[in-house]
Amino acid sequence: SQELCRALEQDHAKLQMAKETVEQRTQELRKKGELLHKNLEQQMSLNRDEERSCQILPALPEKKMVFKGLVTNKEDTNKLVLTPLIRYPLLGGSALITFEKAEVAQRIIEVKEHMVELSYGEELEELDRCRVRVQAAPVDILLPSALEMRLTQNSRSILVSDLPSLGISEEALLDKLELFFSKTKNGGGEVESREFLDNSGQVVLTFVQDGVAELLIARGHIQVSVGKGKHKLKISPCMSGDITNLQLQPSRCPRTVLLSGIPDVLGEEPMRDALEIHFQKASRGGGEVDTLAYVPAGQQGVAVFMEDTG
Repeated sequence: SQELCRALEQDHAKLQMAKETVEQRTQELRKKGELLHKNLEQQMSLNRDEERSCQILPALPEKKMVFKGLVTNKEDTNKLVLTPLIRYPLLGGSALITFEKAEVAQRIIEVKEHMVELSYGEELEELDRCRVRVQAAPVDILLPSALEMRLTQNSRSILVSDLPSLGISEEALLDKLELFFSKTKNGGGEVESREFLDNSGQVVLTFVQDGVAELLIARGHIQVSVGKGKHKLKISPCMSGDITNLQLQPSRCPRTVLLSGIPDVLGEEPMRDALEIHFQKASRGGGEVDTLAYVPAGQQGVAVFMEDTG
C-alpha cells in the first residue's frame, strides 16, 4: 500500500513537471508568434512606403524611343541597351576639366586646393604676379542601374520608315505621306495626326478609325508615290513605353575634375587658357588635358556627359 502511494506520488510529480514544461514551451512559442507578427507588420509597412515612393516614377519626363530593328547578336535580342547622356549643371565661377589619364585627375583631386598662375608668358616681378586659389573636387553623377518598362502598341498608329531623301522639308514630306495614306484605295483612311520622330528619320501616322493601322502593318511594306518616283516604305507597329521602375546609382567620372571658386578677374578665353596651362604642367601634378569647360562668375552652363568609350 505504501509502495503504491509512493509510485502514485512520483507519477504525479512527473506529470506536474511535464505540465510545467509544456506551459513554458507554449509561452515561448506565443512570444515567438507575437514577434513574427510584429516583424510582418513592419515589413508590410515598408512595402507600402516603397509602393508610394515608386508612384513618383511615372512623372519622369517623356522620352521618345524608336527601335530600328538592328540586331547584331542573338544573345542580345532580349536586352535593352541604354546609352547615357547626362546633363550636368555648371555654376558660375567653376570649370570642368577632363584629363587623358584617370590617375592625373585623381592626383588633382587629392591636392584639393591649387594656386593657379594667371600671368604666364609675361616677365613680371614676383610681387606683380597674379595667382588665384581654386578648389578641386570629383564629379559624381547618377546613372540608371535597373530599368523596367511597360510597352504598349497603339492600335490606330503606324511607324513609317525607310523614307527617301527628296531634298524637301519635313513638313512637305508629311503632307505627301498624309495625302497618300488618307486614301482608302491605298489601304489607308483619314489621318488624325502625323509626327516626325526626332533624329530617327521616321514618321508616326495616327488614323481616326480603328482597323486601318492593323491592315497596313500586316502588309509590312508599301509602294508610295512620292516626288517623281515610287519608293518602298516599311510599315511597323507603333510602340509606346512607360517606365514602371527606375533605379539609379552614383557613378564617379574617373577622368574629370570640378574646379570651383574661380574669381572673375580675367576674360573667359584668357582664364580658360590659364587653367589649361596650369593643369597641364607635370610639376603641378597635372597632365595632358582632353577638354576644359569654364563658366565665368554670374553665368550658368550645362555640361553634357556621354559614355566614355576610350
